Amino acid sequence: MIKKLDQADNLLREAKYGEAVALLEHLHEIYPGEEPVLLRLAWASWDNGNKERSIEYWEILLDRELQRKVFTGFAYDELVRIYKQEGRIKELLAVCEKAVSVQPQDVGLLEELGKAYLLSGRSDQACDVFQKLASMEEDSPVFQCLLGEALFAAGRVPECETAYEQAGKIDPERADCYYFKSADLFARDGRHAEAKRLLEKCIAANPSQPLYYCCLGDEHIGLDQMTEAWRAYETAARIDQASAGTFFNRMGNTFMREKQFDRAAAAFQKAIDCETLPPYYVNLAAALAAVGQTKPAQDTLRTADTVRKSRSTASKQAVEV
Repeated sequence: MIKKLDQADNLLREAKYGEAVALLEHLHEIYPGEEPVLLRLAWASWDNGNKERSIEYWEILLDRELQRKVFTGFAYDELVRIYKQEGRIKELLAVCEKAVSVQPQDVGLLEELGKAYLLSGRSDQACDVFQKLASMEEDSPVFQCLLGEALFAAGRVPECETAYEQAGKIDPERADCYYFKSADLFARDGRHAEAKRLLEKCIAANPSQPLYYCCLGDEHIGLDQMTEAWRAYETAARIDQASAGTFFNRMGNTFMREKQFDRAAAAFQKAIDCETLPPYYVNLAAALAAVGQTKPAQDTLRTADTVRKSRSTASKQAVEV
C-alpha cells in the first residue's frame, strides 16, 4: 500500500488529480479502514473539482475522530473551514453540534458552536453557549465579548453592556477596546445615541486614541450634531497630525453616505489642506458633482491628475538618486 500511496502523492504533485482519485478509490475499496487513504481522497477530490465527494470523505474522518478518546480535530477543522468558505451555515452548525455532543467541555469546540449559532441567527442558543464559556473561563475577556455580541443580537441590550463592562474589569488596561467593541455594535445598528455614549466611555478610558474621536464624530453626524462632529474630528487631527488628512477624508466619506454633499465637500477640502493626495481630490470632485457643480468637479479631477503625475515623477527621481 505504501508504494501506491507514494504513487498517488506523485500524481497529486503533478496535478493529475483524476488519476490520483482513481488510484486512491481503488485503494479505499481494498483498505476501507486506512485513514491515510481517506485523507488523500478528501484532498484529491477537492482539487479535482468534486467538492461534495471531498466533504463526504472529511465527514467519514470526522466520525472516526469523534470515536477516539483523544480528539485530534483535524477533519473537524477542515470541515469548519470548508463550510465557512462555502457559506454553508446549516452544515457548519451540524458539524459543530456533533462535535460538542461528544466533547461537551471542549472550550474550542464550544466557541465554534457559539459562533455558528450567531451566523445562523440563533442568538439565544449562542447566548447559552457563550454564557457557559464565560463561566468556565472566568478570567477571559474574549468570552465576555462574544457573550456581549450574542446578547446584542438577541436584543438583550443591558446585559450586552454588562458583558463588555465585565471584559473591561477582567482586563482593565484594555477596557477602552472592549467599550469600543460594544459601541461598534450600536453604530452598525444605527443606534447613534447609544454608540455616542459608549464612545465617550472609550475616550474617558483612553483619551489619546484618535480613532475614538473619528467614530464619535460619525455618531454626531448621525445625530445631526455638526458642530460636535467637527470638534471630534479636529481633536483626532490634533492628536495625530500626520494622519489628519486621512481623518478628514473619512469624515467626508461619512457625509457622502449620509448624502450631505456640501458638508462632504468641505471635509474633503480640509483633507486636501492637510495633504495633497489624488484620492482626496477625486472624492472632492464626486461631492461637487453631487451638488451640481460640474465645472469645479471637472477642474478638481484635472488637479488630481496633475498631482498624481507630479508625485509619480518625484518618486521616480527619488529612486534614480
